[in-house]
Amino acid sequence: MKIFIFLLSSFFCFSAWAQESDPEILNLSLEEAIVLGLENNYSSLKSEKEVEKALAQKWEIISQGLPQINGNVDYQNFLKQPVTLIPGEIAGGEPGTFVPVRFGTQQNLSATATWSQLIFDGSYIVGVQSARTLLQISKNAKTKTDLEVRKAVINAYGNVLMAQESVEILVNNLENITENLNDTQKIFESGLAEEEDVEQLKITRLSLENNLNRSRRMLEISYQLLNMAMGIPVDREVIPTDDLNTLALQFYDLQLLEERIPVEENIDVRIAENSAEAARIYVRLEKAKALPQLTGFLNYGTTGHSDSFTFFNDNQEYFQQSILGISLNVPIFSSGMRNSRTKQRQLEYEQAMLDLQETRNRVSLEIDAARADYRFSLENLEAQQESLALAKRIENKNQIKFFEGLASSFELSEAQRQLYTAQQNLLQAMLEVINDKVELENALSTKTYSEED
Repeated sequence: MKIFIFLLSSFFCFSAWAQESDPEILNLSLEEAIVLGLENNYSSLKSEKEVEKALAQKWEIISQGLPQINGNVDYQNFLKQPVTLIPGEIAGGEPGTFVPVRFGTQQNLSATATWSQLIFDGSYIVGVQSARTLLQISKNAKTKTDLEVRKAVINAYGNVLMAQESVEILVNNLENITENLNDTQKIFESGLAEEEDVEQLKITRLSLENNLNRSRRMLEISYQLLNMAMGIPVDREVIPTDDLNTLALQFYDLQLLEERIPVEENIDVRIAENSAEAARIYVRLEKAKALPQLTGFLNYGTTGHSDSFTFFNDNQEYFQQSILGISLNVPIFSSGMRNSRTKQRQLEYEQAMLDLQETRNRVSLEIDAARADYRFSLENLEAQQESLALAKRIENKNQIKFFEGLASSFELSEAQRQLYTAQQNLLQAMLEVINDKVELENALSTKTYSEED
């Protein structure tokens, strides 16, 4: 018998250990879920690629002003050499006649290397400035995306916890109502209760069963949404290690209501400022296109001629040539095309400035609204906690009165529905505290891009 107990205990311990060490199961706190989301969320990964693309684009623009070396190799084989007519008297013929001749060899091979250097180009200078601005835009966009990913993970994590709590509460309520129904059924069979009392409790139980089934389905969807927010497969099993009540207390922060930031430090305003700066640079770029462009170049090449392919023979003769020069390109007249383009860019810049002004006003309003929503959610949480305590006492009193014959089944059902509503309202209030705080934190965030992050 002792051996059997030992083996049975060992089996359960091994099963528990196997479950804990299952690599397919993720036990995650909220902070761990946020870190996982920032590393794997699709939007976060794509925004990171945008930063890398902007870095590559910046170097592409800068390299246009650095020395460029190009090589060229040409091979020609005249299957039919062109014929040129020369005056006949040159070849000893009659004046007024022409003699057909062919110049050159049938095959030619030439190799050329050209070094070029941009000396002055107004568009290049402005282009380098625009590359820096575009890089800053992509970095701010990455910061904005990370804030949104964090908010999405927190919202999804909170929804999972709320769905879990809702299922547990409904299960407990269903057990209690089933016990009440069984007791009432016995009292009815004894002739001390009316059939309506039994039917009223059955209606309440059916409603609870329906809500429980719906909550279980919502819990499954909530898990999938959490996985999507974290960027992992939706069928990966995740077990949250935090609970809703603890998180609500952690997110209860009265000091946050007093926090203030300059509106210019908000990420949306910074992105709008970047867009306005980019539009201003595009105006300068169009104006710079009217400036001269100066380029220097050095060319060196060699050419070989032969009537047959002897270019790799030791006795093949090659002729070298080299050119050093400067090229100046001066835009003179474009029939108003450059002016038209500059005017378009100027109008786009004015639009960007209007967008910036609108964004500042909108962000100020969003911060005030987020602060008001968070303040209300904190107050609502306290109110719902008190309401639940009152609803529990009312339901308990009505249950005692009902079994003592001092209250009707309708009064008991009303008290129970009031209790169930208060329970769900408290869960919703906890979730709103969490979500509204994240919304306010995002609005007040002054986070900047960091390559370490």
